[in-house]
Amino acid sequence: MTNKIKLLRDAQPDVLLDASSWEKLSGDPHTVNLNAYASEDGTKTMGTWICTPGRWAVNYTKWEYCDFREGYCVLTPEGGEPIHLKAGDIFIVEPGFKGTWEVVETVRKYFVFA
Repeated sequence: MTNKIKLLRDAQPDVLLDASSWEKLSGDPHTVNLNAYASEDGTKTMGTWICTPGRWAVNYTKWEYCDFREGYCVLTPEGGEPIHLKAGDIFIVEPGFKGTWEVVETVRKYFVFA
């Protein structure tokens, strides 16, 4: 029987610097991805994302779970009202979300992409 639980307590994350493919709109944001898990087929990832202030145009093709641990940012859907996010907020971004993602204060969040 294959173990279907992945314990990540001692995982050594893969570190990716400035790996975002989103179009930068303003600022000079820098990112650090600490990817603690990736599925064998590459469709699911989870880890920690750290980002300095800046703004991007975003177009989500995957589902993302976010748990903000530090910082402040604003997600603005195309044609919609800004959504202000801060430490302690937990939220989901659905595939098809288009708009902007602005980091106002350096952010650290846990994420899961699926």
